[in-house]
Amino acid sequence: MPQNIDLNEINKFAKMAQEWWDPNGTCKPLHIINPLRVQYIQLQCGDLTDKHVLDVGCGGGILSESLAKLGAHVTGLDMAQESLNVAQHHAKQNGLTINYLKSSIEDYANTIDQRFDIITCMELLEHVPEPQSIITACAKLLKPNGQLLMSTINRNHKAKILLIYGAEYIARLIPKGTHDFNRFIRPSELMQYIENANLQTNDIIGMEYQLLRNRFILSNKVDVNYIITASKLN
Repeated sequence: MPQNIDLNEINKFAKMAQEWWDPNGTCKPLHIINPLRVQYIQLQCGDLTDKHVLDVGCGGGILSESLAKLGAHVTGLDMAQESLNVAQHHAKQNGLTINYLKSSIEDYANTIDQRFDIITCMELLEHVPEPQSIITACAKLLKPNGQLLMSTINRNHKAKILLIYGAEYIARLIPKGTHDFNRFIRPSELMQYIENANLQTNDIIGMEYQLLRNRFILSNKVDVNYIITASKLN
């Protein structure tokens, strides 16, 4: 088993596999945030037609399917076979061809020569022991001028109150124990990981939840959820 894997985290998401595509279930926040993620990817990467995209930590395929519908050739990686089974079944039902694989990004980067135009890594970094390892492996798989898009959670008191106490314990939007505050990542730390992987940070923006409208919007505030784009120059 690769070192950069937390079996408790994998099992946690495997148990909720059958709820990936229930917009009112435990994955409801992902369904709410997904349109904004797709919008941001398009803003940063332009037309996705025939682009080769790798979705790291794809889960049940919510983002992978959205990108495939935009014409991308999508490969999805995840370590929870239960989630991949759901993703494969749902894609087949919708007539989509997506290459779903059970693999860590580190193992995948060491076993193939393929390079990708775009790599997405959404809501994964805060669930692994070593985020640097993920980003370094992604960098290996990017084409020159390829783009890596990552979303995660800032480590501060506001994020702890809103996402752990608020979302998990009070509103119960997500299961208790979904997040570990100590694994949240400050933007400065993530940008250092990017630099260590010989990538360049191009953009960083917040994703702010509007309670009354039940939606996320792009925001200059990066104090809770945020998304960042990096690129490979050569």
